[in-house]
Amino acid sequence: MRLKDKVCIVTGGGSGIGEATCVLFAKEGGKVVVADKNKANAEAVAAQCAKHGKALALEVDVAKSADIKRMVAETVKAFGRLDVLVNNAGYGIPASVLETDEDAWDALMAVNVRGVFLCTKFAIPEMAKNGGGAIVNTASIVAAVGIRNRAAYVASKGAVAALTRAVAIDHVELGIRCNAIAPGTIETPYFKNIMDKSPNPADARKSLEARQLMNRLGTPDEIAAGMLFLASDESSFATGTILTIDGGLTAI
Repeated sequence: MRLKDKVCIVTGGGSGIGEATCVLFAKEGGKVVVADKNKANAEAVAAQCAKHGKALALEVDVAKSADIKRMVAETVKAFGRLDVLVNNAGYGIPASVLETDEDAWDALMAVNVRGVFLCTKFAIPEMAKNGGGAIVNTASIVAAVGIRNRAAYVASKGAVAALTRAVAIDHVELGIRCNAIAPGTIETPYFKNIMDKSPNPADARKSLEARQLMNRLGTPDEIAAGMLFLASDESSFATGTILTIDGGLTAI
């Protein structure tokens, strides 16, 4: 019960890493707000969480300030406080800088970077009322090493890592810790969709598996375990940290 009675918002909570994080947080005693752009997915995950404790599903587009203000307000209305924010919502597009459409770039940055900024901006005042809290961002190993044909995604995750450190520095006096997870290649529905679009999905998968020292992909549950560590008091001396969980990809 490492999150006993703590109120936790997880954006992008409707699938993949977000779903695994929501369910684990609920099992660990947290009161979980599942925020996702897909209402049906949010409700399905909240139903899973409700088997272990209190949960609330909210339809939220993190690129929209009004949605985030409503998310925080409804969280406080339902549970009386806010202790943990997981900024997990995000996506990628396959393209180099030359191939990336300007509108596509702006749309991705609005979710991956502006979303983290806005959620953090409106969560911090509520956390401060309780003497502090924990913010956990989903960055990526691409913030440190880069990959081919994902220019906008790489840039956005680099921004998330930098913003994580800035928030940690600016708000430590409020008792607020801000850290990030840097996952490697994780087997999520989003990843499966990308593989299915490959000319040869089986070969593409083998190539990606081979990048890890462990010769396999990570699981959402393995990333959720890192989320739990950074959200809980077990990591009370950690702030501004980027926790890499990548099967050894960046050790090569």
